[in-house]
Amino acid sequence: MSPPTPRRRRALPVLTAALAALLYGLAPPAAADDGPADWTARPAGTGTGRDARPYVYLEGTPGTVLQDRLAVTNSGRTPLTVRLRGDGRAGGWIRFAEDTVTVPARTRADVPLALTVPPDAVPGDASGEAVAIGGGEEIRVPVRVRTVGPTLAALTVEDVEVSGGAIRYALVNRGNAMLRPRLAVRAEGVFGMLLDRPERPLPLELAPGRRAERTEPWPDAPALDAVTVRLRVTAPGGVRDEAAASATYLPVGPAVGGGLLLLGGLAVFASGAYRRRRRTGRAAPRPPTVDAQPPVATEPLLRAGAKT
Repeated sequence: MSPPTPRRRRALPVLTAALAALLYGLAPPAAADDGPADWTARPAGTGTGRDARPYVYLEGTPGTVLQDRLAVTNSGRTPLTVRLRGDGRAGGWIRFAEDTVTVPARTRADVPLALTVPPDAVPGDASGEAVAIGGGEEIRVPVRVRTVGPTLAALTVEDVEVSGGAIRYALVNRGNAMLRPRLAVRAEGVFGMLLDRPERPLPLELAPGRRAERTEPWPDAPALDAVTVRLRVTAPGGVRDEAAASATYLPVGPAVGGGLLLLGGLAVFASGAYRRRRRTGRAAPRPPTVDAQPPVATEPLLRAGAKT
């Protein structure tokens, strides 16, 4: 009877193959190369982490061409094609060296960009974005531009209108600086002060050249009165402007007639009081001057020698 050793030798390769198949089944599947796993776009530079630039910042005078770079990093295993464009006010001033860029796998590409400050740009700040689109995603990089030059702060309050329980007005930034307005409101009627709201900041940041339509509520407006409303606006930098509007409040419905009579009575009363003041203000009439009494008529004297 032959020994079983050769049988064990033949079984060894079979066990090795089975063990390899088992290990292969337990191993995680390899990632499919169906596109980039990750990519980023940011301002170019050597800094990373906290030292990385959070946005593109450029500064120049009107008509200046400013330059920078946008870094597109492809961390995937396949090439990535990215389309580039600008968005927003400052973004519209951007032109890229290439509008479409293909970045190889595990590679970073720095794309040059040029930003032209318009010749008629007013001094101040402008913002926008550099937009990168690729791999089914969109990344927006903030862009900040400061146009250098003298700063002029100017603000006007316009189109004041009083209607019912509301005061409507418009604020217009006539300068080239960003403004945060403050508002004070006063209203006077026939019998005195009706509304006195001290100056307060408005929840508004007004960019140069912008106009804001606003409404100031007046829930306790009078039912019967003639009012004048005055608005005063201020802003940092010594900015100040005022405007006024008038309105007449009359009750509606059956009370209209009574209201008109009341207003007429007030007018007559005021007119009568005015006339009385005019009369009492005059000097009392002076009595006529009494001249010397005329001589009393007497009978003519008899001539000497006349008979009596």
